[in-house]
Amino acid sequence: MGVDSLWVAFALLLVIEGLLPFVAPRFWRETFRRLTELTDGQLRFVGLASIVVGALFLLLLRDA
Repeated sequence: MGVDSLWVAFALLLVIEGLLPFVAPRFWRETFRRLTELTDGQLRFVGLASIVVGALFLLLLRDA
């Protein structure tokens, strides 16, 4: 995985992250408001779950 691949991955992250606020700003704002009300432990769990799902997805893509 070269530096170019990392830049492509970062660009795709920005595109995906921007889709929801662009398509459904009211829903995005409400979801973000709810996230701010979570405890630190709950936020850490969400972060950990995202890491695990992302890592598993990468493993599946690597083997495909």
